[in-house]
Amino acid sequence: MDKFRMIFQFLQSNQESFMNGVCGIMALASAQMYSAFDFNCPCLPHYNLAYGLGILLVPPFILFLLGFVLNNNISMLAEEWRRPRGRRGKDPAVLRYMFCSMAQRAMIAPVVWVSVTLLDGKCITCAFCTSVPVNTLGNASHPGLSQREMKRVLARIPCKEIYDGQELIANEVAIRYLRCISQALGWCFVLLMTTLAFLVRSLRPCFTQAAFLKSRYWSHYIDIERKLFDETCAEHARSFAKVCIQQFFEGMSTDLAASRCHPPRKAPADEGEAAEKLLGITDRGTMNTALKSWHRCKPPLHLHPPACPSGNSWAGEGHPPKHLPAHPNTQPPAQPPARREVAAYYSRV
Repeated sequence: MDKFRMIFQFLQSNQESFMNGVCGIMALASAQMYSAFDFNCPCLPHYNLAYGLGILLVPPFILFLLGFVLNNNISMLAEEWRRPRGRRGKDPAVLRYMFCSMAQRAMIAPVVWVSVTLLDGKCITCAFCTSVPVNTLGNASHPGLSQREMKRVLARIPCKEIYDGQELIANEVAIRYLRCISQALGWCFVLLMTTLAFLVRSLRPCFTQAAFLKSRYWSHYIDIERKLFDETCAEHARSFAKVCIQQFFEGMSTDLAASRCHPPRKAPADEGEAAEKLLGITDRGTMNTALKSWHRCKPPLHLHPPACPSGNSWAGEGHPPKHLPAHPNTQPPAQPPARREVAAYYSRV
């Protein structure tokens, strides 16, 4: 159990690396799924297009949604988007940054599926076999075939065992033509996605560096604040349960002592410490009110820091100092803002 707890704590502390690994595994799984998939074209004029495009587009959409489901931050994003404003406003730029970060990871597996499907060429061959230019590649002067019968014959091109139109157009010629188009589309798609990823990852921070840093900082803050709130709630619940159990056994001990004329046992010394961790919240109604208040009206992000000396007025002007010498009596850094916010909230409740 301790090993699993250590692994879980490691994954929590390295959540970004863990999600990148999950996205890589999903990408490999999508390629393996396609290679193991038994593609069977219906070879019917009215079903080839729907079947081919369905295999090309539906699984990537499922993988895209699955990428969001496996991301732990999706619930945090939904909670931040739907919560009331209260005393803390919501920055749309932070929400967009969080959504774009999750969407980038979720798109890896769908991109791999579409790329592999286009490079293989079976879906395009099945979907567009009825659109083969017979005038260019075949015998357009073949007598006795109406337009409907010609489409019925062309729809059987992917099925070599039932194709009976060799005199109209050679089966190998049509398949090579469609596969060539499919592979060209596949490589263009790979080039487009690679270029787009390069632009997003490399050039976007260069144009909006300040906004990018701000959005990234507050997205990290929301994540850390939620984790600290969960840890504080877990610690409070543990202390609450400990005090309730101790009071129950103390009552049982008192009743037994009264019936048997034995002095009751002395309460454990750590009961006071557990009671102090409750921060005054000692009943179910108050705890429910505190949780509702945290959701509806989170405390403002203003911790009232001490005033800076006049020589460090760069904070309000946007010009940082060139050098800040370390004082030998400098105090250690205080708690992170998220932890102070949670602790201050519980102390007020």
